[in-house]
Amino acid sequence: MEFRLKPVAFPALPGWVEDDPTAILGAMSNCRDHIAGNKPYRTGSLGIAAADLLPALAAASEAAPADAARARAYFEQWFQPFLIERIDGQQGFVTAYYEPEVEVQAEPDEAFRFPFYRRPDDLVDVDDSNRPPGLDPYFAFARLREGQIEEYPDRKAIEQGLLAARGLEIAYARSKVDVFFIHVQGAARLIYPDGAVRRITYAAKTGHRFSPIGKLLIERGEIDAATVSMASIRDWLARHPEQVDDVLWHNRSFIFFRDAPVEDLHLGPVAAAKVPIVAGRSLAVDRLIHTFATPFFIRSDNLTHLDGGRPFARTMLALDTGSAIVGPARGDIFTGSGDIAGSLAGNVRNAADFYVFVPRSIAARFHHGEG
Repeated sequence: MEFRLKPVAFPALPGWVEDDPTAILGAMSNCRDHIAGNKPYRTGSLGIAAADLLPALAAASEAAPADAARARAYFEQWFQPFLIERIDGQQGFVTAYYEPEVEVQAEPDEAFRFPFYRRPDDLVDVDDSNRPPGLDPYFAFARLREGQIEEYPDRKAIEQGLLAARGLEIAYARSKVDVFFIHVQGAARLIYPDGAVRRITYAAKTGHRFSPIGKLLIERGEIDAATVSMASIRDWLARHPEQVDDVLWHNRSFIFFRDAPVEDLHLGPVAAAKVPIVAGRSLAVDRLIHTFATPFFIRSDNLTHLDGGRPFARTMLALDTGSAIVGPARGDIFTGSGDIAGSLAGNVRNAADFYVFVPRSIAARFHHGEG
């Protein structure tokens, strides 16, 4: 998808002067610590490297805590906004996701039968160095069996017992549908009978393409495209229990999880950027194009239910990614944890303008830039 970048002055960002971006200063500081103490984030094709971001990320820790005006002044000092303009004239597009909470048990019984799985030891990462001829180039994971790399079995095979008795179960939930939607979200809080809370997050997947079941139900004439949401999909599944397996198995992708301890449950889960994400301020982006820890300003005139009826206009930080998040002006907003956050997230499907904040030290090279 071709696009170009158009420089925009901060005062011209619609909604900038009303925004309070203080909430992401701490996350930016955490990103700096991760880059310095672990490894730099992969550079997306747009060309903003972690090293380009480091001075600004370091300054974020000095700017926090700040009030809204000082936080805006920090961004104005360190960054130059650019509107991402798609060559085809289409606007950008935002959806949203959340961290579900689900009751679980450590051991299965008649009520709790549906497991969350750890990554199996026969699942291997695949790239151009080891991909066998004939394996779809999309696959980033595959099965290693008897020295040969092959496509990993899909959701249907796993739910029919492929991984049983291998000790991979993390916990068991009551509902296959709940487990499925946690696969879609990529993280969850697990609530145990004694009140203990454990967090899991994405570790790997079988490698198959994500196939949205909402689209399937629209194509079958079961759900109206104008009103499709997570709630309407769940309602349809609840009313058609005999078709649940057939519909869920349409999405062959299957997610494996790992423990994701975060001591402060007010913080979001640790996602792809390896730092806790921030409710309402974290953006999942296409990591082939964008680099984690890059700030954005997102404006959507018709996304109003997240801000009490006002158009959505917020500074956000790229801290996550997802297989459905493809393109330069495509984002997934993290709304928080629990059912209220889920109801907020489930209704977000909105056109939006994406402004990427480029460090001023390299901004000159992005003028007249095209992707």
